[in-house]
Amino acid sequence: MCGFAGFLNQNSKQSFDIEEILNKMGNVISHRGPDGSGIWYEEAVGSVGLVHRRLSILDLSKAGHQPMVSSSGRYVLVYNGEIYNHLFLRELIGEGIEWTGSSDTETLLVCIQELGLELTLEKVDGMFSFALWDRNCNTITLARDRMGEKPLYYGFQKDTLLFGSDLISLKQHPDFLNEISRNSVALLLKYGYVPAPYSIYGNIFKLPPGGLIQIDTLSKKVEVQYYWNFKEVVEEQQKNTYSRGYGQAVKDLDVILLDSVEQQMISDVPLGCFLSGGIDSSAIVALAQSQSSSQINTFSIGYSDQQFNEAENAKAVSHYLGTKHTELYITENDALDIIPELSKIYTEPFADPSQIPMFMLAQMTRNHVTVALSGDGGDELFSGYSRHLFIHQYWPTISKLPKFLREFVKNSIATLPPNRWNDVFSSVKGFIPKRYHQRNIGEKLYKISQTMESNSSNGLYNSLVSKWTNPEEVVLGVDWGSMSQCSIEDVNFGNEVEKIMAQDSTHYLPDDVLCKVDRATMFASLESRSPFLGRNVVEFAWSLPHSYKIRNGVGKSILRDVLYNYVPKELIDRPKMGFDTPIGCWLRGALKPWANDLLNDELIERQGYFDISVVRKIWSQHQSGLYNMENKLWPILIFQSWLLANEL
Repeated sequence: MCGFAGFLNQNSKQSFDIEEILNKMGNVISHRGPDGSGIWYEEAVGSVGLVHRRLSILDLSKAGHQPMVSSSGRYVLVYNGEIYNHLFLRELIGEGIEWTGSSDTETLLVCIQELGLELTLEKVDGMFSFALWDRNCNTITLARDRMGEKPLYYGFQKDTLLFGSDLISLKQHPDFLNEISRNSVALLLKYGYVPAPYSIYGNIFKLPPGGLIQIDTLSKKVEVQYYWNFKEVVEEQQKNTYSRGYGQAVKDLDVILLDSVEQQMISDVPLGCFLSGGIDSSAIVALAQSQSSSQINTFSIGYSDQQFNEAENAKAVSHYLGTKHTELYITENDALDIIPELSKIYTEPFADPSQIPMFMLAQMTRNHVTVALSGDGGDELFSGYSRHLFIHQYWPTISKLPKFLREFVKNSIATLPPNRWNDVFSSVKGFIPKRYHQRNIGEKLYKISQTMESNSSNGLYNSLVSKWTNPEEVVLGVDWGSMSQCSIEDVNFGNEVEKIMAQDSTHYLPDDVLCKVDRATMFASLESRSPFLGRNVVEFAWSLPHSYKIRNGVGKSILRDVLYNYVPKELIDRPKMGFDTPIGCWLRGALKPWANDLLNDELIERQGYFDISVVRKIWSQHQSGLYNMENKLWPILIFQSWLLANEL
């Protein structure tokens, strides 16, 4: 796990010191690679420069140093990630190669030299992004892993192509324009993140998962190709639906997950696991511990507020499996300490409140290990989000309702504010089966009311995941017409739930979940790995009938049954909590002064991004206690905080 950056320019003579600029681009991401650094550049045809920061995981010797030049001298590589099947790839290449070390970087580079780029990308299984300079063709190739675990930004600024693992590196180059996109601000408010292919800056983009671009020194044309297209893969898997029965599918999934966990446990440094006590992380920990002769290290975050606390559940799972467990309880004041750091951790504004406990978990974990396995991806693959269950249970009925009835339901929900609905639910809670208990039922009802206007899976998905349905109501100067894609695309396969799962896998997973984990862990110099996102796991999961995932109104059925082979059902079978954070409460408490400063009328007017009257209204509603407006407020607050930090 590392970080890299670089540039390509058709001018062979630069007005700046190339070595100095490359060092600056690398130094600002030293947290991604504190164990070493290197630069490489040449000015033969145009100028190209590469810089790398190394976090040593495999082959701790100098043989893994980057930028790495191929034995032929043709290729120069900078790479971030882990190739889990790199030992298999070495066997595949066969004899005749004089290996200088045991790093997966060398494996990747030799494969490209011996097999070619296309076949190499087809064969590799791992998480990665890389930049490859071809000295024969004078082309730079940028590529990103299949599911988007590792980041890669790129874009032309003036006549220079800039690229790297983090926006902060690109900003060090003298050609960087620093132009904030108002459309991207609107996207941030809509989703809580800026979705690919966009970034917060104009003409700087995120390479999509499975994406590949090749650019020469003379061309400014960039066309994204896909060496692995998620939607095409899913369509192919669904044509060959698993047909061996549910019981055999549970056994097969167990074997495939065991293999993925085993691959991702390979490390030359200490390794542990994140453990929330939920199904996904518990499954990964159970599978890891079953293959380890010593205690696995596990790590959890907890809250004193019990409605948000899963630490006790995690401790119970840890005790049963016999792991060496460490936990940390956090408070409002801990959040206050972390918030000033968020704009450094997430150099692009990012507004998922669970970013706070995620970073604290990463910090704590790094005190004990260098690599941590996570359960990320389980919800997307096995239908684990509440929105999946909602669509499965209610959408077939809602979609058939005439328009006037949908309007009636929507207006009826609006008769009470969310907190009053919470009170109503509390009064009848004792008569409802425990598995249907929900926190903040009022907010969920309001979210459901938004779906009443949906006429397609695209509209349905947007209504379920949007913080602001129409962010142009508050963001000034938005021009959706200037963007080729300002909303999430439809998919054309599977039932409605599978369509939503596919949207989650291609948007929410890489742009929110994996972004959150990568930035938090990397800022702590910790490598995170996600066994659920191994290629074989993803493809097998999408070959399964959806009835194997939601059974009897319960999500992740097949994954639960795998887990029950290792952990008693009663330790796991409880309402889903997720990695929630009580931001709404904190904004009325310890975070209120911080928020007041950022929502100051004079400041908002000076910056000129938001409609003051709209911001003032939702802040007032939140402080009344009748409405929880944290989903709308948090993206605004995060952007304000990020903007102030970047003005310094």
